[in-house]
Amino acid sequence: VQLQASGGGSVQPGGSLRLSCAASGGTFWNDCMGWFRQTPGKEREFVATISRNGNRTIYADSVKGRFTVSRDNAKSTVYLQMNNLRPEDTAVYFCAARESELVWTSPGMYGSWGQGTQVTVSS
Repeated sequence: VQLQASGGGSVQPGGSLRLSCAASGGTFWNDCMGWFRQTPGKEREFVATISRNGNRTIYADSVKGRFTVSRDNAKSTVYLQMNNLRPEDTAVYFCAARESELVWTSPGMYGSWGQGTQVTVSS
C-alpha cells in the first residue's frame, strides 16, 4: 500500500491542524492505521492508532484529549485532527499501515509508511 500524508504547516500555540493520509494500492479497509511523529535526533514516537473498522482508538498520553484520529474507508483516508497545539508537538508526522484486526502502538509493527508532513507550532 502507498500512503500520502498531507495537511502539515505552521501554526501558533493553541491552533489546530488536520492531517490526512490517503492510501492507494492496497486493502485499506483491512488495515490498522497509525500516526507517529519524529524530531531530529529522536526515535519515531507513537501518536495515535485506529482499528480497521474505526471502533477502537489509542492515543499517546501527550496528545490525549487534544488529538482525534478517524478514518473514512470509502475514501481510503485516515485523519488526525490536532487541536490546542503546543510547541512540543512540532515534528514530522508520519502515517503507517498494517494489515490487522488489532491495533498497534509500536512503529516496528507497521510495514507501510507515508513520506511525512512537517508540523511546526511556534509563536
